[in-house]
Amino acid sequence: MPFQQNWRLSSDKDGIKIYTSPAPADGKLKPIKVECVFNATPSQIAAVLMDIKSYPEWVYHTKSAEVIKKISADDIYFYSEINVPWPAQNRDFVSHITVAQNPETQAITVEAPNVTGTVPIKQGIFRLTASKAKWIITPIGNNQSRVVYEVLLDINGSTPGWLVNMFITEGPFQTFKNLRVQVQKPAYRNKELH
Repeated sequence: MPFQQNWRLSSDKDGIKIYTSPAPADGKLKPIKVECVFNATPSQIAAVLMDIKSYPEWVYHTKSAEVIKKISADDIYFYSEINVPWPAQNRDFVSHITVAQNPETQAITVEAPNVTGTVPIKQGIFRLTASKAKWIITPIGNNQSRVVYEVLLDINGSTPGWLVNMFITEGPFQTFKNLRVQVQKPAYRNKELH
């Protein structure tokens, strides 16, 4: 189920399309959608998404990322801290990331809602608690995949506008550019879902 319907194209460069919704879904959560085609299989892309420790290599402004509980290879709780320019505080969050594959279409869905109560709040870091993300990775032939990424970004009333804007278009664009490089690394080639 999509988070939002009334998307507006905000950025279209290097084959990465970024959409935003004209108004936050509930005044606090800002919907963002990214669409891009990758020269990789859905399983390759999912393997990168589930390799939590690699996030600082490719996810925009990620300072750290670590698994805090592993239910299975396709069901993980993780903690991440995001570097934010001064004078704002760094952000952190805990997510529960799961992977499922449609046996008929071979499309993979990766969902990552934020969860609370698993890691204590850290002094001097602003905890994001309401965001959720969803990746739909569909094979389109010739070892290519179409990725649609939707996220409800917790913008919180006290977040300055420049910081919101930084994470609305620049963050997704840089992340997807980096992800294109990341999926080509040998560690992710010939990956299959478990």
